[in-house]
Amino acid sequence: MFLRASEFYGLKEIPGEENNPQILQFFKDIGKNWVQADETAWCAAFISWIALECGCERSGQLTARSWLNIGMKTSKPQLGNIVVFWRESINSWKGHVGLYINEDEKYIYCLGGNQNNQVNIKPYSKKQLLEYRTLDYV
Repeated sequence: MFLRASEFYGLKEIPGEENNPQILQFFKDIGKNWVQADETAWCAAFISWIALECGCERSGQLTARSWLNIGMKTSKPQLGNIVVFWRESINSWKGHVGLYINEDEKYIYCLGGNQNNQVNIKPYSKKQLLEYRTLDYV
């Protein structure tokens, strides 16, 4: 999954009324045709699209935390595993999902979509980690 996702490195939203057609295609391909703007939160849509492309199980929802119900929890993540973080509050429904790259004492580095409105690699605080997940092929 990591290699397929990395092909989109640098893909970004188009500011204003115009939309990036590739981001809208992610939504369409995973069955969310109603999404009409690239400003719609798309981290989970990007990961769902990558999972679909790679023949892996995936979430049918657009919320990052829906990935907590997909695959198996792991304590020893490997390159390309799913990483789910909380946002705003650990008890909030809000979150972020990306693909694991590496980590250090303070941060987990992820490749993901909608990270500063683009596909890139970004560090996330370990304090916001909910789970690492491995996916099965379908």
